[in-house]
Amino acid sequence: MNELRHLINITDLSVDEIDHMIDVADDIIDHPELYQDICAHKKLATLFFEPSTRTRLSFTAAMMELGGNVLGFDQASSSSTSKGESVSDTIVMASCYADIIAMRHPKEGAPFVAANHAMVPVINAGDGGHFHPTQTLTDLMTIHRKMGRMKDLTIGLCGDLKFGRTVHSLIEAMMRYDNIRFIMISPEELDLPSYMKEKLDAAGVEWSETGSLDDAIPQLDVLYMTRVQRERFFNEEDYIRLKDSFILRRRMLEPAKEDMIVMHPLPRVNEISTDVDDDPRAAYFYQALMGKYIRMALILFLLGMK
Repeated sequence: MNELRHLINITDLSVDEIDHMIDVADDIIDHPELYQDICAHKKLATLFFEPSTRTRLSFTAAMMELGGNVLGFDQASSSSTSKGESVSDTIVMASCYADIIAMRHPKEGAPFVAANHAMVPVINAGDGGHFHPTQTLTDLMTIHRKMGRMKDLTIGLCGDLKFGRTVHSLIEAMMRYDNIRFIMISPEELDLPSYMKEKLDAAGVEWSETGSLDDAIPQLDVLYMTRVQRERFFNEEDYIRLKDSFILRRRMLEPAKEDMIVMHPLPRVNEISTDVDDDPRAAYFYQALMGKYIRMALILFLLGMK
């Protein structure tokens, strides 16, 4: 019997395991017919205690394209949590009905608690401002497909670097590859937490901070935009003051490298103007597509099937 594996943080995976999943996802793209029935009679439970569009639909599409079935709920009010049931009890119950679980929860650490009680693999599909490892796998897959490499890259991270779980997970992943440089672009109030800066320093990774998106753009291979998240703020006035700190417009890309890519975990609000959508460097909708393929590879990996 295979050892039970979970994915709570991107660091649960070695670089070799990430590269293996990217290879499998590449093969799925090239040979979809080989995978269309591989998860026949397998069931994925999507337990989403917090609203989501892309992540939940991506997991659902991934399992269906592998020939499997999906069950679950898309908001806490649709589950017995609304009656007072604990996360651990919900997970044990779901383990009785599904072969693998994808869970999103607003409370940081909830997927870790779930993994300690589950009888099947648990995938963290986002927990508060903490981790979002499958978005990171999506990001890595996009960089791999668009840039053709996972090393020798300057990556600009723009927007909410304080609460942005996608940013934290991407840093954790990319800092393990060779010759990666980060430029942090944010208002001072939303700069990268000190513990993340300490991790970068301890790993000997080059990084810098700036308040100017225009100054950073010519240096970048990857520009990773994020929205300022209203749901992470305690003070509405602070949110309103900071929400439009950085807005990427097409004219701002004129000094950018021709092969630079613009990424965004979505949903966007105002931080990328729609006039960027037609620029060949816009990769955020392609990124959403890559999320399906890498989640297919992840499901197969955690089920011990690839």
